[in-house]
Amino acid sequence: MMPNTLCCYPSIHMASQFKPSRRTALTALAGAALAAGLPHLSIARQARTLRIGYQKSSTLITVVKLQGTLEKHLAELGVAVSWHEFTNGQPLLEALNVGALDLSADVADTVPLFAQAAGAALTYYARETPAPSAQAIIVREESPIRSIADLKGKKIGFARAAGAHYLVIAALEHNGLAVSDIQPAYLTPADGRAAFDNGSIDAWVIWDPFYAAAQQHTRVRLLVDGRNGLADYARYYLASTPYVRDNPRVVAQVFDALRTAGIWAKQHPDDAAALLAPAWGLDKNIVAAANERRTYDVRPVSVQNLERQQQIADVFLANKLLPKRIDLSQAQIWAPAG
Repeated sequence: MMPNTLCCYPSIHMASQFKPSRRTALTALAGAALAAGLPHLSIARQARTLRIGYQKSSTLITVVKLQGTLEKHLAELGVAVSWHEFTNGQPLLEALNVGALDLSADVADTVPLFAQAAGAALTYYARETPAPSAQAIIVREESPIRSIADLKGKKIGFARAAGAHYLVIAALEHNGLAVSDIQPAYLTPADGRAAFDNGSIDAWVIWDPFYAAAQQHTRVRLLVDGRNGLADYARYYLASTPYVRDNPRVVAQVFDALRTAGIWAKQHPDDAAALLAPAWGLDKNIVAAANERRTYDVRPVSVQNLERQQQIADVFLANKLLPKRIDLSQAQIWAPAG
């Protein structure tokens, strides 16, 4: 079955709602949204205000925010913009699902799977084409580890259930190994960096801009990245399904702003690095290296894109990371007119 596609003025099939037995979980999610500084009455949002959630490393939405382009275009529709920063993608999508946000910036391809497994009513409204070299398995330069096969029995640091986790699984399986053949150390990027630097892990699986920062500050060697079909590392943008239904013109403006920002960032790499470096608190050269590996090519989402996500979901289910199987053919998709 084809995914439900939302164009500019559609009638839509609503995604599954939470069952009454999940009210406690919803209360917790709403609490997380409030802790992030979002409005107290999450469902009754302020009229004519678009609430966007993002992470510090959300590149294109940060460019749009810093340049002020979206506010200018939406002012013509009588819509203001409020910005809400999150530390990672899962709480961001949770806040989106409970009505505390309207749209999210990009999240890695693994992140939406957990929201969908929980029955969240979310809609894909954009994607960035894959950047498989933007996440990698690295070792210290002096390490005796020379191949994925050498990881057997070694302690590997990575974020649980993130894109890095999928890269680990894919790389190991490609070399006839499984996660049970290594010693996983589930670490945030900050903790992973410390563990990598002090030698308490043998290898680190990380993504940009943390990957670029490690390359600049530590003598590292690339073991493998996501190229050669291992892990695409696509980025997806999601929105509240009710918001997409009621505000298609606003969503179209956001899509256009993101696409324009992506083209600008690739055509003006020095300017983009100079703009983002102070916002991220990183050296300009680190930002430039990270941006070089990302495509920033914003496109509509199609059924073909979600086939790879289905593959990731099935792998995560087999590895007991997802609580149940999800069917990406039932995902909600917005498409620009024309």
